[in-house]
Amino acid sequence: MDPKHQRMALNDGHFIPALGLGTYAPEEVPKSKAGEATKIAIDVGYRHIDAAYAYRNEEEVGLAIRSKIADGTVKRDDISYTSKLWCTFLRPEMVRPALEKSLQKLQLDYVDLYIIHFPAALKPGEDIIPTDKSGKVIFDKVDLRATWEAMEKCKDAGLTKSIGVSNFNRRQLEMILNKPGLKYKPVCNQVECHPYLNQSKLLEYCKSKDIVLVAYSALGSHREPRWVDQSTPAVLENPVICALAKKHKRSPALIALRYQLQRGVVVLAKSFTEKRIKENFQVFEFQLSSEDMKALDGLNQNVRYLTSNFAAGHPEFPFSDEY
Repeated sequence: MDPKHQRMALNDGHFIPALGLGTYAPEEVPKSKAGEATKIAIDVGYRHIDAAYAYRNEEEVGLAIRSKIADGTVKRDDISYTSKLWCTFLRPEMVRPALEKSLQKLQLDYVDLYIIHFPAALKPGEDIIPTDKSGKVIFDKVDLRATWEAMEKCKDAGLTKSIGVSNFNRRQLEMILNKPGLKYKPVCNQVECHPYLNQSKLLEYCKSKDIVLVAYSALGSHREPRWVDQSTPAVLENPVICALAKKHKRSPALIALRYQLQRGVVVLAKSFTEKRIKENFQVFEFQLSSEDMKALDGLNQNVRYLTSNFAAGHPEFPFSDEY
């Protein structure tokens, strides 16, 4: 990490700020909250905003970014914005129109990073999770290498500066990296990552291929029953994390965020509360010792909050492999 600019170099020559604002919220939260949080975050100093087509919040987030450009707080170049290609658009001919749809909602000319949200293709259409009459999820069959070629074309067309993936396992990354005629490697793999699921093997693999790991649910997770197993333990209540928080006079959330930065992981902090958005930005103001890091490494239990059961049984379901 480049500590002065608090950013990490990507394998295509671009950079990504090491701390980003996550903007996903459960259905019942008004979409306007994502826009308000984006404005607060930019005022605080965040320069990396992470959203997605599937979050249904790109109009609000785009409006917030544009208002902060209009009032002179930032220039467009200062902001690194990530959008994601949802599972219903993985057919190669649908990739560019999907990105153009996001750009239209955002009212931006380009995104900084466009990533494949999840490797399991679903039936194209308006529904985020298409189901048949019996409620069974309808899968689609797509070669992810063809999807990747369409992503490369979006980069060449200037619609996105960088391209990457999310929720890919090692086998799926290798399939892209070993593709004949590969033009651009994925710059990142955005995955669930926190002290209870530290992804150490996947992180090591990604580093060996010059792919940045980006951590979502770095503070554990929202507890939305539709997506999250309610019996799972809460990361921020862990006694080791709480003891380190006390030692450093910081919040447990800051310990969990700092842990990722010191491992060379780009970290997303999701909060819509002004106090927490400000507090999370203090992650650059302190350091964990190697003993602290060792203690945090010891917490891994391979607990996955976002099991993505909607795609269980899909040939490209990523979480059946060890990593």
